[in-house]
Amino acid sequence: MTSLNFFRNPLRGLFGGADRPTIPVKELRERDRRRMLRHFLSLERHDRLLRFGSPVNDEQVARYVGGIDFDRDLVFGVYNRVFKLVAVGHLAFAERDANRHKSTEKDQVAEFGVSVSRSARGLGIGSKLFERANIACRNNDVDTLYMHCLSSNATMMHIAKKAGMEIHRDYGEADAYLKLGPADPASVLQEAVAEQLASLDYALKANVRAAAKLLDRIPGVKSDGG
Repeated sequence: MTSLNFFRNPLRGLFGGADRPTIPVKELRERDRRRMLRHFLSLERHDRLLRFGSPVNDEQVARYVGGIDFDRDLVFGVYNRVFKLVAVGHLAFAERDANRHKSTEKDQVAEFGVSVSRSARGLGIGSKLFERANIACRNNDVDTLYMHCLSSNATMMHIAKKAGMEIHRDYGEADAYLKLGPADPASVLQEAVAEQLASLDYALKANVRAAAKLLDRIPGVKSDGG
């Protein structure tokens, strides 16, 4: 199966043409928590280290996922063709710390973390999640987006450099921030359209997956829904 087919869906023309993988980014909610846990638990040991900045066991991963506040933070995800969550971007909002967040005068700041399953890498999914977080920050009156990671996290460093973030390295860790412009009608419309299209894509994939499960229960019939 090619990477294109891996994300193939009926909306591929709306998301940028049939010749490129489609990457609709969906805002995740409480109903997605179980799949989020499955995604994080499937990360290999080294990938967990890069995502969380320190070694974490299954119990700690479960505690992190269970503690996500969907009313406060924004969480984005990418589902593949067979309705498997293969990437998660967590945009955590917090009150500004005057000592740490010197680049903004806003009352609220946001920090972004991202993870992508090994099977879905190399398609620009991390950058797509970052772009969605960027526009969400602007529309939530946040003018500075932060990322904190290990300096050895090549993926996060690539995303930071590509976005033009200011990067500061210290003792094997890196802090990066990006100044954002204010919200405008275009940014509000962009976020709304992206979420509507991703919601439709989500519903289609969920229904196809449900139908595939039903077919699998019929003797002599085997679906290819994964």
